[in-house]
Amino acid sequence: MDRSEFDSVVKSLKCLVESEELAGIEEIFLATGAKKEKAAEKKEKAAVKDTDRTDVKGREASLVSHKRRVLSCAECDLVATRKNVVFGEGNPDADLMFIGEAPGRDEDLQGRPFVGRAGQLLTKIIESIGLRREDIYIANILKCRPPGNRNPMPTEIATCTPHLVKQIELIKPRVICALGKFAAQTLLDTETPISRLRGNWHEYRGIKLMPTYHPAYLLRNPGGKRDVWVDMKKIAHELGIKIPKKKK
Repeated sequence: MDRSEFDSVVKSLKCLVESEELAGIEEIFLATGAKKEKAAEKKEKAAVKDTDRTDVKGREASLVSHKRRVLSCAECDLVATRKNVVFGEGNPDADLMFIGEAPGRDEDLQGRPFVGRAGQLLTKIIESIGLRREDIYIANILKCRPPGNRNPMPTEIATCTPHLVKQIELIKPRVICALGKFAAQTLLDTETPISRLRGNWHEYRGIKLMPTYHPAYLLRNPGGKRDVWVDMKKIAHELGIKIPKKKK
């Protein structure tokens, strides 16, 4: 830019400022490159947020549709003894999903997972890392209670697992916590004891999985709570959760 062009630009700016002052405008904001980039970035983030919100609503609707089908399931003999199908509950957009073995008596009566004594302990475990039940999703390998709380049969596991797999696909958690022997061994397709599985990261279909002891086991063996606390701290670290300090 030569001198004459520079003088022309200065003169134009001066005229602009004078006209703005006459109009009562005291400040003039120029859209610099940095500001334009920041505005574009903000617009892009808003668009991503809207897309995520739409995706969550779509997943929630699909989960409701899947639940409707599972509630009428009659694919195994448990249909004759169950009172309610226990589909699962929680946040359809949860980063953390807990998966247990099967419904117990209280769960069968209420149609909700982990509502008995073991469920109350699970709630405390969840809260210990600063989360609430509403923040996570809870389900079981089996959706119906085996009579007398017996162990799940291989045929029942094979029949019911696809319902759980669909739930996991819809929720898309970042981390799965497998509660107890049956949940961990089923998801990992292994016969390795839970005592050797727990405390170590595994993978289920691209999702990080942490096996730990079932809350019902902890009610019989309180000494295992220390190990579960170690496992939960690893989960919290993986999810970037700041664990609240314990009250004295």
